[in-house]
Amino acid sequence: MSDTPAQPITYADAGVDVEAGDKAVELMKAAVGRAQRPEVVGGLGGFAGMFDASAIASMTRPILATSTDGVGTKVAIAQAMDVHDTIGFDLVGMVVDDIVVCGAEPLFMTDYIATGKVVPERIAAIVGGIAAACERAGVALVGGETAEHPGLLEPGEYDCAGAATGVVEYADVLGPQRVVPGDLVLGLASSGLHSNGYSLVRRVFDTAGWALDREVPELGRTLGEELLEPTRVYARDLLAMIGTDGLDVHGLSHVTGGGLAANLARVLPQGTFARLDRSTWTPPAVFDLVREVGRVPRADLERTLNMGVGFVAVLPADQADRAIEVAAGLRLPAWVLGEVSDGAPSTPDDGVEVTHGAKGVDGGAVQLVGTHP
Repeated sequence: MSDTPAQPITYADAGVDVEAGDKAVELMKAAVGRAQRPEVVGGLGGFAGMFDASAIASMTRPILATSTDGVGTKVAIAQAMDVHDTIGFDLVGMVVDDIVVCGAEPLFMTDYIATGKVVPERIAAIVGGIAAACERAGVALVGGETAEHPGLLEPGEYDCAGAATGVVEYADVLGPQRVVPGDLVLGLASSGLHSNGYSLVRRVFDTAGWALDREVPELGRTLGEELLEPTRVYARDLLAMIGTDGLDVHGLSHVTGGGLAANLARVLPQGTFARLDRSTWTPPAVFDLVREVGRVPRADLERTLNMGVGFVAVLPADQADRAIEVAAGLRLPAWVLGEVSDGAPSTPDDGVEVTHGAKGVDGGAVQLVGTHP
């Protein structure tokens, strides 16, 4: 038999503090309690979150929609700045806004946080942000898990992920089957970088030696404050737009990894293309800063970052003005990016890139032309 330790080894000796986990749950209870819907059954602490789905029975053909995602390396910025109450908006936005793309209403969400050491106040701040974002989206936070992984993660490190479920009537599903030539493409403004491309962004500023507390005149705040700007959560506003009388939204696209062109191409039917005009909007200053500091080629920048367009809506041309008016009422800047056409895209200039269906979707094509103001 191998040598045995002189003293008994406890779970706490192994680096897992059960009492800290319990304290974190107590600290987050109030925030989670605000991120509820009437359909939630039971409370925090159960083995499973429960949701009363009886309303679905009245639907003709209910279609469940589900999505899962994480925040990505943006969590490194939160950890470096020791600011943890905003990262939840990035998580919720990445998850529930994917569900809205098909026209579904997100109903409930669960989260998962893995960390090297449970610091109750830090975990409560993370979950508090998740709960606040769920409240903003009209989604119930019905459960979650916090796991302590000593030896796998450093004490100050953590990562988080989440999953959500929504529902839509089959007849109301949005997507390529509705989009037709002549539809206009509306851009809906992002709040900044959102939660994609941070491996590139961090590499750019790390290589340049820029500290997170550096004051950047172009941004009007520190670099870290800009990089930690929360993702805009669109779900409730887009559902309001879809439900507006006189609007017949044909398609939506969440501009995440892959950029504007690739994500729009996924919701266009085969045999169509959309030409988008860069001159119709000015990206926020952070995008130009990344390009200049890192000397990042424009094509690479546009394939990685949202460039100021967080969501795209496709709808009939005669409804564009009304849609922009509705978006403005929701404090969501919107404008016409371009138009959907049939046939093959032309090449007005040598080197104009055409993006076809992406992420396994054999959809339409998208072409970005012109230059930003």
